[in-house]
Amino acid sequence: MDESWSKAFQSEQIIKAEVARELLDQAGIAAVIVNRKDSSYPIFGTCEVHVPTHDLEKALTVLANAEESK
Repeated sequence: MDESWSKAFQSEQIIKAEVARELLDQAGIAAVIVNRKDSSYPIFGTCEVHVPTHDLEKALTVLANAEESK
């Protein structure tokens, strides 16, 4: 069965995407980073964190709570 994925986070900085992915992993949510940066011109593009669509609301809550606790 194919699983549908949705974007939960986006940043121009790969390290921020890695932190978001790790937070989601700690919360038990599968997450992958999709690097949409241009390989020739890395100033262009973003890194996205995708989660299974059925976990999207939970993922957004986890990330929002992490942002609030800064």
